[in-house]
Amino acid sequence: MPVAFKEWAITVRALAEGEQLLTLRKGGIREENKHFEIEHDRFFLYPTFDHQRNDCVRDAHVPELGRALEEGVWPDNEPPAKALVQDGGIPQPDRVRIRSWAEVAASYLITDPRAIDALSPYYVWTTDYAEKRLAWKRRHPLHVIVLRTYRIPRPVTVKVRPEYHGCRSWIELYRDLPFEGTPVLSDEEFDRASEEIEAIASGAVAPVPA
Repeated sequence: MPVAFKEWAITVRALAEGEQLLTLRKGGIREENKHFEIEHDRFFLYPTFDHQRNDCVRDAHVPELGRALEEGVWPDNEPPAKALVQDGGIPQPDRVRIRSWAEVAASYLITDPRAIDALSPYYVWTTDYAEKRLAWKRRHPLHVIVLRTYRIPRPVTVKVRPEYHGCRSWIELYRDLPFEGTPVLSDEEFDRASEEIEAIASGAVAPVPA
């Protein structure tokens, strides 16, 4: 069965549009040992609405929150975008749309908070939210994962299964999907951005206080 990587719907959309080139991970409460591991080098991008909040996205991308609802299929009507700013968020959809897949182009471990701000051109979250990802489990470094993303020719919908819920990064999809499609950035654009990310992240390991 093909493997998918869970990420906020707004982030999946940004990756598929070439507006985001990386993701940040330390691990969720349902990860093995509560630590994140890069278990696969290519995978489909699975949009989730768990914990997605408008105050974690940069102002310029807040309008995309409403459009990100297009990544889900609800049994009745699509929830209003304003539900994303209300307590409790929105209910999980019955199905989600898979529009893209990604391969790991590079990965780094960082502990230096200055790198979070320097990397901000390559993600759509607020720097405050990104810094919180670094601050969680301070003694452990943060994974910076550079993704080469591809849009698949025809988006498909997959059923949201109970085992997909919760704070886990990796899930298995119960349908065959080919790794086909067009890269969202040209080779030249991606190589240039990757070099800039490497220059920031490769030396961003600071001593962690005891």
